[in-house]
This record gives sequence, C-alpha cells and structure tokens, in this order.
Amino acid sequence: MTQTVSEPGRETPVVAETDVLVVGGGPAGQAAAVAAARAGAEVMLLERYGYLGGLASGGMVLVLDDMCAEGEVSVGGLALEIVDRLQRIGACVAPPLEDCFRNDAAVRDRWVRWGFEELYARKKPKPIVYSAVFDPEGWKQVSQEMVLDAGVRLRCHAWFSRALVEDGAVTGVVVESKAGRQAIRGRVVIDATGDGDVFGSAGAPSVHGSYIMTLVHRLADVDTDAAVAFERRDPAAAHQLDTEVKQLLGGAWDMWWMLTPRPGVVWCNCPHIPGYDGLNPEHLTHIEIEGRRRFMKVVDFVRANYPGFQRAYILDAAPQVGVRQTRLLDGEYVVTKDDIVSRRTFPDVIARGRDYYTPYRSLIPKGIDGLLVAGRCYAATPEAQRISREIPPVMVMGEAAGTAAALSLDSGVAPRKVDVAALQKRLLAQGVNLGTPVPVA
Repeated sequence: MTQTVSEPGRETPVVAETDVLVVGGGPAGQAAAVAAARAGAEVMLLERYGYLGGLASGGMVLVLDDMCAEGEVSVGGLALEIVDRLQRIGACVAPPLEDCFRNDAAVRDRWVRWGFEELYARKKPKPIVYSAVFDPEGWKQVSQEMVLDAGVRLRCHAWFSRALVEDGAVTGVVVESKAGRQAIRGRVVIDATGDGDVFGSAGAPSVHGSYIMTLVHRLADVDTDAAVAFERRDPAAAHQLDTEVKQLLGGAWDMWWMLTPRPGVVWCNCPHIPGYDGLNPEHLTHIEIEGRRRFMKVVDFVRANYPGFQRAYILDAAPQVGVRQTRLLDGEYVVTKDDIVSRRTFPDVIARGRDYYTPYRSLIPKGIDGLLVAGRCYAATPEAQRISREIPPVMVMGEAAGTAAALSLDSGVAPRKVDVAALQKRLLAQGVNLGTPVPVA
C-alpha cells in the first residue's frame, strides 16, 4: 500500500490572465503562440526550461524532415519561416530545390550524410528531399525572437502542475516555480506539452503509448572529410565498423552520425533504448545513465578504430531526453495508421506531413471545452503517431491551433465550434500547404 502525507489547504494566487495560454514552448507550442499573437490575441507562453524549442533544441533533434510529398514541399507557414531565419544567421543547412527529388550519385554524395534522404521511400537508392539540419543554439535564438517579435508574453522556468477546470472547460493552469505555486488564467488553453500533461490533468480521455527513447549527443573535432572518404573508399570496412558501433549503442538509425552546420561537429541521434515510460522519472533517469554509458563506449571505440574520429570527443549531450511517445489524446477524431499509409485527407485538414494529413478534430478533446492540443500528443493511435510526429508537421499543427484559438475568441465560440473553412482560409494565407481537402460528405 502506498504511503501518503497530508498537505495543508492553500489559496493559490492568480498572477496573470490572457486570451490564449500556451503550455509548452516546443516546436508546436512556439508556433501556436506566434500564430495566435499575429492573429491579434493576447498570448502567454509557458515553458519549463530556460529556452524554447523543446525536443528540437533541448532534445537536439537536429534534422527537420517529413516536409515533402510527391515532388513538392508539403509544409509551409512557420515551419518554413524558421528555416529561413536559421539560414540567415548561418545556423541551418538545406539542399537547394534543384537537388531535391533526385537520387543520382552526385546529388546523393552531396547530401546523404546530412540526413536528407526520403526516409520512407520504398525504392533504393532513396531520393534526396528538401530537409534541413540546424544548430540547437541557433534554434533557441531564432525561436525566442520570433515569439517576442510577435508580442507573446514569455514565462520560462514555470512547470505545469495542474489544469483549472470549471463547468467542463479548462480556464487556466497552476504552475510551480521558484516563486512558488501560482495560477494563470486563459480564455483558451493550448496543450503543447508533448506529454499531454494539461489534457491528462483535465480528465480528457487518452491512451498511454510508448516508443524508443534516446539521449542525443554531438561529437566534436571530427575530420568529417576523412570519415566520408574512408566510407566511400572501403564501404565493406566502413559497414563492419558501423555494425560494431551499433552493437555498442544497442540501437540506431542507418546512419549513427551525420553532418551539422558546425565544422568538425557531428550529430548522433542515438542510442535508441526501447521499453521505458517517458512519464516515469525512474525510467527517465535510467535513460540518462545508460545513454551516457553507451555513447562513451562508442567514443573510445571510434577514436581507436574509425578514420576521421581519432580526436573526437563528446561536445554535449541533449539536456532533454528524447521522448517520442507517452500520452496520446483520444480526441474527436483519432488518426490511424491506415489514414497515414493510404494518404487519406479530410474535410477539416489543417496540417500535412510528408504524405499524411491532420484533421482539426484530432486537436480537440472529447468532453472538455476551452482546450486545444498540438504536438506529438495529438489524437492518433500509437502506431500512427510513430510515423507522424516529426517537427515540421507538428509546427504546422501548432500554427493551426494558435490560429484557431484566436478565431474562437474573435467569433465568440468554443474552439470545437470554430468555422473550419475560415480557419483553412487563414492558414492558406499564412503559407500553409493543405493539399486538397476532400469535400464534406
């Protein structure tokens, strides 16, 4: 039997009120905040860390993919704006469009080590597609300025504690910080926590999923030219070394290291560790410890054996564990794997990925008003979410949620009653690519 302690009752001060309250400053949350503010709403953005970007910056998920479908760039809006801003400060690399949707050897040699392959392509060699690799500090800088330039009130170092629910609607949240326990009210709240913390606290129905977790890291002082030359000169030997590295890691994608915008710095999106719960602090601690143990073994191995890595060292490990799946909303519509693989579109589509579509209904909780959801915790089956949770499409999802929140306030209706046609019209005007929504049956 679990022991308990008694806590005294308390009055929690309300320290702020706003039109739109966004909880979580990851890619979806920052996009939601910017979109709502640009639409004229008063917006506050809450973030538990001291920077924006979530798993993009803090989790160091440094490749932006799932941006193309059938020969076109399928995302738009804020997801492309941040790429442009990152490129302007030299913190991002992306292939020119004339090199995209090709798989000839010369193009592949230029871009494959950046991770710009079409990952889900059935044909080999896989074609190069429009993607982007960025520097995590660059993301923090650019996203902060985007949010502040839009007029968003940013409040960092504020950890979500619980949702405030009145008459079946979320009316704000309680946060914990160095200032103690405080309440913040919002006329519309957007859950962009990634883990569905707000809708979970509010009692909205959900499922609990799980997928591999990762402690991403970067290596510095790598002679990348020498490493690439070795791989091309002796692919059999390189394959054998890669196999040994992956055995030490216990799990990785095809390429365990990739190029970055910083000379001599490579990105390692590994090790992949399955079977743990991203909502369990003991499990998260294990990932931190075990992840470091594994990649330190790899550093010793590649320094001794892999050409180009003789002087390599750990530059940094991600300050946030790479959690891919926890709570998933059981929303008004739950996206299925069949929806994704069959490329099913919807009358209320508000975002696209590489070849899949997100309906507005999958952002809306059942039975709870005043709340929208954006990011990897949106309403999808666990199987569907695993292949539809990349950063660019969830940024578009966030942009849609923020725009919808502002529309709901302008029109005086609950978020679930927003005129979807008006929402789609605004998103298209903002540069979002919705494809061709199917007509309402």
